[in-house]
Amino acid sequence: MTERADSDANLMAAAQRGDGVAFDELVRRHTRSMYRVAYRILNDQAEAEDAVQDAWVSAWRSLSRFRGDSAPTTWLYRVVTNAALGQVRRRKNTVAMDISDESMSHLVSDHDSGNPEGHAVRAEEADLVHRAIATLEPSQRVPLVLREFEGMSYEQIAEVLEVNVTALRSRLHRARLALLSRLKEMHHG
Repeated sequence: MTERADSDANLMAAAQRGDGVAFDELVRRHTRSMYRVAYRILNDQAEAEDAVQDAWVSAWRSLSRFRGDSAPTTWLYRVVTNAALGQVRRRKNTVAMDISDESMSHLVSDHDSGNPEGHAVRAEEADLVHRAIATLEPSQRVPLVLREFEGMSYEQIAEVLEVNVTALRSRLHRARLALLSRLKEMHHG
């Protein structure tokens, strides 16, 4: 276990004992990454901030349920993902995600970087991917965000979504197929 993870685990244990300072340190350390996940799910700054606040309130209230079966960060990702999905359910519509060209560069084909025309093609492809991801259902969008943009392992994502790894792999496979299908429709449409 890394020093940081051990330290997070110690902070979580202290917070479970009622140590507000330890909880505040967890908030300081992890709010930015939780916001990033919420924003990629919701594509709205105010809603992402609300989701993160809801997640921290929920985390504080449910500290006793954290048993240490997973890393504190994995548990926090689960809490913020659930908060963001709650916002999506309340909205009942498909939302776009704001993803920078750099963060999705591995999803689009690689062109000659020295070629200005190649850069324009990459930017156009990135926009196409952005719009295609926006059309995915949250059940497909969330695992794709956590895997492709947050770099989480299958095991971590499965813990966050409370599914087994086989179910997660199936969900990701369907999400990638749906994304590919949307990209083909948009490219030819």
